[in-house]
Amino acid sequence: MRQLIYPLLFLLNTVPAIAQLSSSVTVLPERERARVVDEILEDRFANFLPQLMRREGIDMWVIISREYNEDPVLKTMLPSTWLSARRRTIMVFYDTGKEGADALEKLAIARYDVGNLLKGAWDIDVRPNQWEALTKIIEDRKPKKIGLNFSANYAHADGLAFTEHEEFLQKLPAEYQKRIVSAEKLAVGWLETRTPKEMAIYPLICRLSHQIIQEGFSEKVIQPGVTTTDDVVWWFRQRITNLGLDTWFHPTVDVQRADQEDFNHLRTFAKRPDKQVIMPGDLIHVDFGITYLRLNTDQQQHAYVLRPGETDVPEAIKTAFKQGNRLQEILTEQFKVGKTGNQMLLAALNQSKKEGINGTIYTHPIGVHGHAAGPTIGMWDQQKGVPGSGDYPLLPNTAYSIELNAAVEIPEWKKIVRIMLEEDGFFDGQTFRYIDGRQTEIYTIPRKLEYVK
Repeated sequence: MRQLIYPLLFLLNTVPAIAQLSSSVTVLPERERARVVDEILEDRFANFLPQLMRREGIDMWVIISREYNEDPVLKTMLPSTWLSARRRTIMVFYDTGKEGADALEKLAIARYDVGNLLKGAWDIDVRPNQWEALTKIIEDRKPKKIGLNFSANYAHADGLAFTEHEEFLQKLPAEYQKRIVSAEKLAVGWLETRTPKEMAIYPLICRLSHQIIQEGFSEKVIQPGVTTTDDVVWWFRQRITNLGLDTWFHPTVDVQRADQEDFNHLRTFAKRPDKQVIMPGDLIHVDFGITYLRLNTDQQQHAYVLRPGETDVPEAIKTAFKQGNRLQEILTEQFKVGKTGNQMLLAALNQSKKEGINGTIYTHPIGVHGHAAGPTIGMWDQQKGVPGSGDYPLLPNTAYSIELNAAVEIPEWKKIVRIMLEEDGFFDGQTFRYIDGRQTEIYTIPRKLEYVK
């Protein structure tokens, strides 16, 4: 991959603030992004997909979508210049049993190639009907198992529409209908596995996301007594747009302070006030993520607004934050190949109780989707396990958003606060690491200035 990095000229945002990030950030122009996306996809098809199909014992994978109703898996397989399927797009991957470059046959039942990745295999003059062309491909290769994307546990792996399924079966001989199996594990494996090429670029994506949070949670954006939480939310959205990036969810910003409000889970996740003026003494929290080069981030961090005369975060809040960090460690210490999401959840919660930490864990895979395919490790309202996706095992070369909170009593506030943390990490099969580190200290607003005391 050519090391072409282009500095981005940042634009001023609509919320009054200095537009430059505090440290240099690079974002590739569109043409270079397309090249990177296609190189990664080509590598995944050539070096990963054959191994995956053999691991799951499926020798033919058929993925069918119509334009604007794309299968989630197919969306991740389209070339950079294809923003959607075209008419009806059918992809066929066939394990030839050979090794090397000939291990996998990659076909599109279409009148043209799908970029440089799949060869068009439909001669409309010979077989005018697209389903008959697909059936001929199947009959010629005689697969033992035909994987289709239907799944009860994962929406990501359930992309075959009812109409497409019915029309396909009307043309497929009964002999081959008996060979149809769910491609759930194949689809999840494709989506959850991160390749070396992807992990080479993921740290920069996570760093970019971290830097945007650091800027948004600073005096460049927040004027205590004036700026509202909603102002900051929309600053984040505008910053993403100005950088030429995208996001997979609307950010949230919330406040905990020394008042009578109970910051319970329902308030946290569903009934958060839209607009609160940010004041000195507030502990503020953001949930934020970006999409770049077809990979996603999902991060939650905290900042404290200094009161007049304060120079640092109060010790009680620092101590609470350490409990949040320790809860992260307790969870990631459970990461071992083959353990299910539910097993990791329950083991981590048991250990946190032994250490006196009142924790809630709701961690999820991340990658080509934000809430991605793979083992679910708790949900905020399902702390005894999640049937289905929680029973899926942990596998190597997978990425996760370590998302959780620790509820801690703050004596000075006479209430419990929630230290809500989320950081993106990678499990290589032996060890877990944060892709761009994690927050270990709370930001202050304003920041401490060197030589000023």
